[in-house]
Amino acid sequence: MIERSHQAVSNSSKESDDEICPKCFGTGTHFDRATNRASLCDCRRTDRRTYLLKSVRIPDRYIDCSFENFSCEPNSSIDYALNFAQTLARDFPAVDRGLLFMGAVGVGKTHLAVSILKTLSARGFRSLFCEFGSLLKQIQNSYNPISKTSELSVLAPIYEAQVLVLDELGAAIPTDWVRDTMYQIINTRYNERKLTIFTTNYLDTRPSISKVGEDESGQSGDKKQSDKKSRNLIKDLTTLEDRIGPPLRSRLHEMCTKVEMVGVDYRTHMGWDKFRGKT
Repeated sequence: MIERSHQAVSNSSKESDDEICPKCFGTGTHFDRATNRASLCDCRRTDRRTYLLKSVRIPDRYIDCSFENFSCEPNSSIDYALNFAQTLARDFPAVDRGLLFMGAVGVGKTHLAVSILKTLSARGFRSLFCEFGSLLKQIQNSYNPISKTSELSVLAPIYEAQVLVLDELGAAIPTDWVRDTMYQIINTRYNERKLTIFTTNYLDTRPSISKVGEDESGQSGDKKQSDKKSRNLIKDLTTLEDRIGPPLRSRLHEMCTKVEMVGVDYRTHMGWDKFRGKT
């Protein structure tokens, strides 16, 4: 499945060589013989924002996310999620499992995942943020003969990261190709025991589906049948297992601690809160 041309390898190697720090050789930590201690390399200290955007690949929208500016109600499920995230960031690498943040949109899943990455990156661990839909598009683009990338060059950072965030798991339409690709990526990290943090809008329980358009007296037979098929399709793809398949859901049980977050969509309240003078 993975193909790579000689030219792509050469270009990828050249680009990697240009980015590798000569002091820490890309590890992020530097051993000081004078003090006999390892410390964060200067390349991680200088222009921190640029480093997070380019190397950790945190999107600009989330670049200022941190544990310090994450707000939630005490003793809520979101507060518990914050504790899970802070504990992992504090204890890594002495942890056995990653985290699977599950919940509706806008409850803070990505905020917490990014906060973990920023904390561990500052401690010198190779960390990487990846939105799953964008990753799939990059892989598809690598099949284009005109593209200067290869599938291996796209996936190599995903496999090599000590800590990886895979954001929006299950959002892509679950075609056979999507599921095969997800399996390849997640199963590789599973086999290599690499810490992975997932976020998803899908739960393990199937939500109740309300009837759409209960009064169908004015619809034609074809319209009624079409709407019924649409409702059935939505109902059949509403759990995480529906979206990624049973084999991967099974692996995620072993790879991660499930953390469900229940709350309102923060984004829907942002404008109103600012209007009222709240932060």
